[in-house]
Amino acid sequence: MQHDCIFCNIYRGNLQTEILYKDDQCFVIRDISPKAPTHLLLIPIEHLTKIEPEYRKLMCHLFLIIPKIVSAEGLTKKGFRLIINQGPQAGQEISHLHFHLLGGHTLGDIG
Repeated sequence: MQHDCIFCNIYRGNLQTEILYKDDQCFVIRDISPKAPTHLLLIPIEHLTKIEPEYRKLMCHLFLIIPKIVSAEGLTKKGFRLIINQGPQAGQEISHLHFHLLGGHTLGDIG
């Protein structure tokens, strides 16, 4: 965990936000600047800055959580988009690996 990371501070309880899901490896919150009616962030507890081969078990765990979140948000039949922004040119604003899960209406093209 990093002391200056917003996600690490949310997990530690230093910043108030509703945690929608939490287990021993990750947690889920709503994005504070949503780009869709449903815009959630799936965040590993461990402060990672990028995807690396040694994190394969954690990555598998994160992908297995997605159906639970999608179901809880009522997006199973409607569909959703999953995004990972890796690096500043991709639009990553917080240097802590996280997934964006968006849904709730028809999503436009990217790019």
